Amino acid sequence: MAKMNIEIKASDLEEVKELISGLQKKVEVYEKELDRLYGERYKDAKEEFDLGDLSDGYHTFNELYHHRMILFSVICNGNPLRAWKSWKHHDGTMYDDYFIVGIETIAGQYTYHYHKDHWSMFRVRVLDNAPEWDGHKPEDITRLLTLV
Repeated sequence: MAKMNIEIKASDLEEVKELISGLQKKVEVYEKELDRLYGERYKDAKEEFDLGDLSDGYHTFNELYHHRMILFSVICNGNPLRAWKSWKHHDGTMYDDYFIVGIETIAGQYTYHYHKDHWSMFRVRVLDNAPEWDGHKPEDITRLLTLV
């Protein structure tokens, strides 16, 4: 791909901003239309296909989520003084039919939500409300390494 050198003078800045704004609006229109066309074309497929059944050839998403739950229950059940579960977030909210389970590490907390059917897998303290979320993200999974 050939490189282009574009020089923009300060006096042209407003015109360039307007041009970019116009292009952004066109992109948004095109994206909406693509979403609409994709939705129409694959509507039936989405209704018939559960993404949890998607596989890499070895495991489905559903299997991997189940494995994660088993492994997290082993970690929590092995650290009962650090782990907890609750039917409510710290502010009293919760997703329908779900609970939250978490563990406190020296690096901070780590939590997951699980369906109510799996409540008994976690043999840990039951709290009225979960502790306030500390902002942890998926990449903070390494916090669990501080438990060993």
